[in-house]
Amino acid sequence: MIKSNTKIKNDLRKRRRAAIRKHLSGSSERPRLAVFRSNKNIYAQIIDDSKGVTLAAMSSKAKDFAAGEAKTKTEISHVVGLMLGKKALEAGIVAVAFDRAGYKYHGRVKALAEGARKAGLDF
Repeated sequence: MIKSNTKIKNDLRKRRRAAIRKHLSGSSERPRLAVFRSNKNIYAQIIDDSKGVTLAAMSSKAKDFAAGEAKTKTEISHVVGLMLGKKALEAGIVAVAFDRAGYKYHGRVKALAEGARKAGLDF
């Protein structure tokens, strides 16, 4: 029985994610910025793992999300990062630990991270 490439790639990503999460954890002083990327949308949330609470979240599907002039998925990811950074600063969060969840740091994940940095988050 042959596994499909999608299944293999997803299994490898889950393995990388587990390896990253073994060493990365969010705290009250430095919560974790977790990213999830689907085919159409991108989701990001800032999590305090010690309390098990989501402090701020933003996605390209959120009701208060406005893409503006962004047309590509990468541009939309940058806007999501900007808006999440603004929400985090309003909540008093300045520094976060970036959790890329096993995704490569390029494309939409990188755009989201750069948007959050541009908004004022430190990581």
